[in-house]
Amino acid sequence: MTSGRVEPPPHPQTPPGTARRRARDLGIVIGPSATGPFNAITDVPGVRVGHTTVRRPPDVHSGVTAVVPDLAGPHTPVPAGVFTGNGYGKLIGTTQLSELGTLETPILLTSTLSAFRVADALVGWMLQRPGCEGVQSLNPVVGECNDGLLSDIRARPVHEEHVRAALDTASGGPVAEGCVGAGTGTVALGFKAGVGTASRTPGLACGGFTVGVLVQANFGGTLRVLGRTLTPRTAGVGAEAPVPAGDTGSCMILVATDAPLDARQLTRVARRAVFALARTGAAYSHGSGDYAIAFGTRPDGAPVADAGLGPLFEAVLDAVEEAVLNSLLAATTTTGFGGRTVPALPADLLLAALTTAPPES
Repeated sequence: MTSGRVEPPPHPQTPPGTARRRARDLGIVIGPSATGPFNAITDVPGVRVGHTTVRRPPDVHSGVTAVVPDLAGPHTPVPAGVFTGNGYGKLIGTTQLSELGTLETPILLTSTLSAFRVADALVGWMLQRPGCEGVQSLNPVVGECNDGLLSDIRARPVHEEHVRAALDTASGGPVAEGCVGAGTGTVALGFKAGVGTASRTPGLACGGFTVGVLVQANFGGTLRVLGRTLTPRTAGVGAEAPVPAGDTGSCMILVATDAPLDARQLTRVARRAVFALARTGAAYSHGSGDYAIAFGTRPDGAPVADAGLGPLFEAVLDAVEEAVLNSLLAATTTTGFGGRTVPALPADLLLAALTTAPPES
């Protein structure tokens, strides 16, 4: 069971401009480790995030999210690992990433049928980077979730200018969550979801390193928070909301760390990220594409022994769980394609459930 608790709400960590509150703003604390200053993947030095939201109500609710590590190009890649929990998805670039254990481009997340346009735009953007003048081979990494429940996915609304905007505006600091970028049209666990992020600093037991995660949540199951379950019906927001069908679910998880891990160790980290979805109530259905990519930003440090990875593993489990919850709490009720409406997770009713209902045994 999750290690966590409900505390009196602290000073909000919600990024400026975000209307809804994050888990920690509500006093929901998952795991024992402290967060970084922004409780975001950008707490890992050298990692930036950018979003472009593409919204044309009522039919289009989509976008693209860029996670940009500091790298000079394909000649100076960073170590990376990938793990597939269930492979019903399109993760472009995964075979070379798995084979070589390196990441040579930013990672982009988007809608399923826009993934191929996004990959092409990423290649074009990379070829114009300094140091890439002579590049003749490039491995773009693009993940996706199916946002067809709320968006006209066949319109393929994400274009090159949206990709370039997300890459060019990527920055450190607070990360917008919920219905932004690649999470604009996604649904998870019966509620409106989106992009979520969190971080952990496991402390001296782990060399003082930071782990940050970002999720694009779009998967089925029954929401579980600190051992309690909550559905749209029990939350009082109407009948059970439509959830991703068997061939439309997915969750993309990106993990960054400044711990000096090699590709094999980062693959182990990526496994834990997918395992963490079980804590949130994920169903891991036949058609859910559950993927994690983990990359390191400090490949030249003193290696971490395998025996010392335990605190990092625990930090990843806790951060992914919190990031999924943040993706739900930051999202807003959305009416989309075909008039379908998916409700947001009501924060007050979630807190009531956590403080009154006994946890599951």
